[in-house]
Amino acid sequence: MYDSIKTLYEAVMNCKKCRLSQTRQHAVFGEGSLHADVMFVGEGPGAREDEQGRPFVGPAGQLLCRMLDEIGLRRGDVYIANVVKCRPPGNRDPQDDERAACIDYLRSQVAFVKPKVIVCLGRIAAGVILGRGVRMMKEHGVCVKVKNFYIMPTFHPAALLHNPDYVQYAKHDFQVLKGTLHGLELS
Repeated sequence: MYDSIKTLYEAVMNCKKCRLSQTRQHAVFGEGSLHADVMFVGEGPGAREDEQGRPFVGPAGQLLCRMLDEIGLRRGDVYIANVVKCRPPGNRDPQDDERAACIDYLRSQVAFVKPKVIVCLGRIAAGVILGRGVRMMKEHGVCVKVKNFYIMPTFHPAALLHNPDYVQYAKHDFQVLKGTLHGLELS
């Protein structure tokens, strides 16, 4: 659909497919290595991301970076995107029609990056990517092979900030991610 990452970027920046474009300050495309083995996908930009036009730059993004550090990765080693590219008002969950308006952008990002593992940050992102409801407490940290990559749901860093009891689960999930990446390097 898009012949380059640049044309995809331009399409996202100029998008008016849904009502979220009317209230955004900036569309948030995504960033990181276009050759990343790991792609992290959240549900949508928050207030700081909307202000800066970059994904995961607020407190949740800072926590994500610390968790990456713990498994030997840097932010620049991975690719980070969201299901929707514009902030839902009041940080509400993106609605079905808003997700549908953006899904081709996310699919194109996956096609350009070609990650080995997609880490879904939170229930919404996991549900969109897996195409079904996800029970996070049961499914977090489980890598599922889909086509040419693995998909692993884990807790959204913002959820960890609000529910510190979940941090232990997310740390375990990141160790699973590290082990999965190590196993892929050997094969």
